[in-house]
Amino acid sequence: MIIGQIWDFKERKIMKKILLALTLMLFSTSAFAGSCPMMSGKVKSKIEQAQKLHDAGVKAHSDGDHGKSDELLKKALDLFKS
Repeated sequence: MIIGQIWDFKERKIMKKILLALTLMLFSTSAFAGSCPMMSGKVKSKIEQAQKLHDAGVKAHSDGDHGKSDELLKKALDLFKS
């Protein structure tokens, strides 16, 4: 009878750990899901800034101002490094 009680105790302990792990996984994924729109907004903002710098850099290159073009295009690339 004692062996059965010990086994039952171990079984309950394992089940509690499994239940705790599943609960943590369920709630942590929903918490991280809320950050997607924020990250999406940051990416979109950087893409828009980089596009403006790119367009200005290409225009400067077409106008013959290669120094300014180089500077603008490097700034556009640096947006994605930070």
